[in-house]
Amino acid sequence: METKVILDTLWVIITAALVFFMNLGFGSVESGFARQKNAVNILSKNFIVFAVSSLGFLLLGWGLMFGDGNGFIGLKGLFMAGGADNSPATGEAYQGVYSAISWAGVPFWAKFFFQLVFCGTAATIVSGAVAERIKYISFIVFSFLLTLFVYPIVGHWIWGGGFLAKLGMLDFAGGTVVHSVGGWAALTGVMILGPRVGKYTKDGKIHPIPGHNMSLATIGAFVLWLGWFGFNPGSTMAADPMAISHILVTTNTAGIIAILTATATAWLVIGKPDLGMSINGLLAGLVAITPCCAYVSVPSSIIIGAVSGVLVVLAVMFFDRVKLDDPVGALSVHLVHGVLGTLFVGLFAQDGIGGIPVANGLFFGGGFGLLGKQALGVLSVGAFVFPLSMLLWVAIKKTMGLRVSVKEEIDGLDLDEHGNQAYPEFQTHKMPYYLIAEDIHTITGAHAPVRAKVVKS
Repeated sequence: METKVILDTLWVIITAALVFFMNLGFGSVESGFARQKNAVNILSKNFIVFAVSSLGFLLLGWGLMFGDGNGFIGLKGLFMAGGADNSPATGEAYQGVYSAISWAGVPFWAKFFFQLVFCGTAATIVSGAVAERIKYISFIVFSFLLTLFVYPIVGHWIWGGGFLAKLGMLDFAGGTVVHSVGGWAALTGVMILGPRVGKYTKDGKIHPIPGHNMSLATIGAFVLWLGWFGFNPGSTMAADPMAISHILVTTNTAGIIAILTATATAWLVIGKPDLGMSINGLLAGLVAITPCCAYVSVPSSIIIGAVSGVLVVLAVMFFDRVKLDDPVGALSVHLVHGVLGTLFVGLFAQDGIGGIPVANGLFFGGGFGLLGKQALGVLSVGAFVFPLSMLLWVAIKKTMGLRVSVKEEIDGLDLDEHGNQAYPEFQTHKMPYYLIAEDIHTITGAHAPVRAKVVKS
């Protein structure tokens, strides 16, 4: 095997592993932003969602996304991905199935795994938005269906040689394919589920429900930041020194500027430099640069990050005002900035800026041509994913139920859905004092006074 294929394969595998590692980041951010009584539930959802999405993508998703077919859907390679090592990238795919991705000069299974971890990311976006009130089994079923055919069909349109790809729409690393698909699905879930108990009062006031562990959320944000250095540069699917170096810097620049502008905006609007807003500022900047990271200059990435940091704070406040309860800000980060970043391609793209030929955007003499294609892509994906996701949520609600009972929600999903707690030593239920006294005697041999009352442990 030639040296280039070996190096390209190593690059794809390493960056795919970084994207996989983002599952830890999502789990940590979401559980940190949730309440203590739901931490196990959030972690378990993020743990199992990669399993169900991987299975769906293996069985059907890969073929729907990259199989030869028509402008709407792939029709070959369905019902279990398979293929030969087509690493020389001759343009000929295994059994004529995978020509849409034959441009990548790595073995078939390296291509498959890299695309699989992206599929899993789309489903994790939904998890945080519907946190603290959805049935565990219902979330699993929706995630499986989303990654089985909703995500792959959109992916075919843009990355699999479908009608948007033929039109000339660009989405380098998944601002639309991954983030806005997950965002539209999350939006419909939030709308069908309704807000958490006590989030909004009858007179329209918003009751803040703070997360239980900002240390964990911050660790998760750093993990996601690291993972994005695989997410965006890895989308070259080749160890192209110029392209991956450029993408690395535009990605990081947008993220850091968004942190600063989000923190400043929160400070001005809320009165405090809110850490949660800073975290979501980082994520918003990273999402917004994702579709355009290979096509824009570093100065343009500064502008993209600056705008994203301001807008994410305003978006979080907007969704609260319209009573769309999103505990982690997933709608503000992934939906709003997945759409925004896709449009940024049409504004800021520059031909050859990262060593990749591309049409110029509006701000660089390209007129409205590319921007129009990007806008059509945004509208097409929204018009497909929003109603289809709504249909799936409603079907699940009618058949197996969607939301836990009020009692379960108040008690916490950890005990009712999973039978355990993330922090069992900090028990929130009341325990008879005589049981505590017996434990003291067993451990120390000392007798504690027994009183006929109940105390918090």
